[in-house]
Amino acid sequence: MSLDTQFVTLLSMIGMGIYFGAAFDTYNRFLVRAKRKVWFVFINDILFWCIQALLIFYVLYESNQGEWRFYILLALLCGYSAYQALLRNSYKRLLEMTIYWVNKFSKFLVKLGTLLFIRPIKGLIALIITVILLIFQVLLKFGNPLLWLAKYLLKALISIVRVIFYPFTSTASWLWKTIPGGVRSPVEKFFDKLAGIGKKLKNTINKLLKKWTNKS
Repeated sequence: MSLDTQFVTLLSMIGMGIYFGAAFDTYNRFLVRAKRKVWFVFINDILFWCIQALLIFYVLYESNQGEWRFYILLALLCGYSAYQALLRNSYKRLLEMTIYWVNKFSKFLVKLGTLLFIRPIKGLIALIITVILLIFQVLLKFGNPLLWLAKYLLKALISIVRVIFYPFTSTASWLWKTIPGGVRSPVEKFFDKLAGIGKKLKNTINKLLKKWTNKS
C-alpha cells in the first residue's frame, strides 16, 4: 500500500471507531435492555454486531481493497476512545433532543391527520346516518307520497359520498393491487362472503319495503 492509501485507511478507521461509539449508544438507547426479554436482546445484539462488522469491512474495502493491518485495529480503538472521551456526552444530548422533537412532530402529524381526515369522515358518516334515519321517519309518518322522493334523495346521497371518498378509494385500490396475490386471495374471499350477506340483507329490506308500501 502507498502512504496515501495508508493515511486514508487510518482516517477512515478512526472515523469508523467514532461512528461505532455513536451507533452503540443509539442502539442501547432504543433497545432498553432492562425491559426486553433475554432472547430478544440476544438476537438484536447478534444482528447489531454483524451489521457493524460488515460496515467496517466495507469501508476498509473502499479504502485499501480490504487489506488488514495491525494499525487498523489501533485506529478503530483510537476513534472509539476519542468518542468516549470527547463526543459521547454531546452526542447523547443531541440524540435525546432529536428523539424529543421527532416525537413532538409525529404527535403533531397525528393530530393534523385526525383534524383533516378522521373527524371529517366521522362527521360525514354521522350526517349520512342522520339523513337516512330522517328519511325513514318521514316515510313512516307520510307513507307512499314521499317514497319516490326518498329514493332519489338516497341516490343523491350515495353519489355525493362516492365523490367525497373517491381519492381514498382510488388510493386504497392502488395499494391493494401492490399486495401479493397469496395475501390478497383469503381477504378477497372474506369480502366476497360479506358482499353475499349484504345482497341477501338488501333483498330482504327491499321485500319488506314492498310489503309495507302495498299495505299503505
